[in-house]
Amino acid sequence: MRNLAKRIFDLFFSVTGLIIFSPLLAALSLVILLTLGRPILYSPKRTGVSGNLFTMRKFRTMTPGTGTSSHHSGDDDPRLTQVGRWIRKFKLDELPQLWNIAKGEMSFVGPRPALYNQEDLIALRTEKGVEKLLPGITGWAQVNGRDELSIPDKVALDVEYLNRQSFWFDMKILWMTFLKVMKRDGVKH
Repeated sequence: MRNLAKRIFDLFFSVTGLIIFSPLLAALSLVILLTLGRPILYSPKRTGVSGNLFTMRKFRTMTPGTGTSSHHSGDDDPRLTQVGRWIRKFKLDELPQLWNIAKGEMSFVGPRPALYNQEDLIALRTEKGVEKLLPGITGWAQVNGRDELSIPDKVALDVEYLNRQSFWFDMKILWMTFLKVMKRDGVKH
């Protein structure tokens, strides 16, 4: 029952978000097209439920030819463009993931999806049963340290989320995410 309620929440708010933010999505697409060219979206392969790969969508913020892993880049990364810095500052690069949520590949809250080649993270999550969870735009590990966490610490927080899942816990994580983004607390880019 909890999974059905969470899916209804995710579907309703992702579709609503896509509708509400469609002018912003169009404007950002145009700005990226005019300043960076094609492609507009960065589409890395990520691991989803049970280790299944899916294509996660993000707005492109880096120069053409950037490798597949830009998740550790900071504000001083020379590959990050001026437009990209501004987009990342407000986490607008994550907006296309509303489509991933609408499709049922992601949720608003869950463990952040691992890159397909983060074998150590994937193996530990699988060992601890975390791979059963739908990955999220944000999660308990995201609001408790994000990339500053070691892989074992990150997975321990993912396990804590697995054991504490509830509507109100998700709301707490979403609120904490909002506050961290507004304060830019723990945000590298």
